[in-house]
Amino acid sequence: MSSRPAPGAPSPAEEIFGRVAWALRRADLMLQAVKEPPLRGVGMPGSQYTVLITLHASPGLTGAELARTIGSTPQAVALPLSKLTARGLIERRAHPRHRSVQELHLTDAGREELAKAEDVVIDLERHIQRSLGDQRYLQLRELLGQVMEELPHWTPPPAS
Repeated sequence: MSSRPAPGAPSPAEEIFGRVAWALRRADLMLQAVKEPPLRGVGMPGSQYTVLITLHASPGLTGAELARTIGSTPQAVALPLSKLTARGLIERRAHPRHRSVQELHLTDAGREELAKAEDVVIDLERHIQRSLGDQRYLQLRELLGQVMEELPHWTPPPAS
């Protein structure tokens, strides 16, 4: 018995690598790989950029909220947070109602450093838009938004 696909049928590699979920993963890995060197060139590793841009968009998050927002764990976020705090780019403030909880905020220096990193990321985003063209770029954003909306509604099959 042969494990070769029938004539005209996709090979196992074509079938696997043709999956949307795999393409999304590979695209994300490539995106991280191409933006990391220029981000480091402006003194902002990708993990630190992610923290700063998230706090810029949602000031006052706690460490646990930040971790959930970026799809990480509090333990994994602790290192970039401590480095950014040591550099004076973020500060911890007491929560107004819960003294034991600390909120995270960008400092003025943090906003300045984020602006340098944003120049890199915005240029990369423009490159993607130019390569796709405006219509396909907007279509891709819309489709990715739909994927993200629907993913939480997926029910995995029962374990066998």
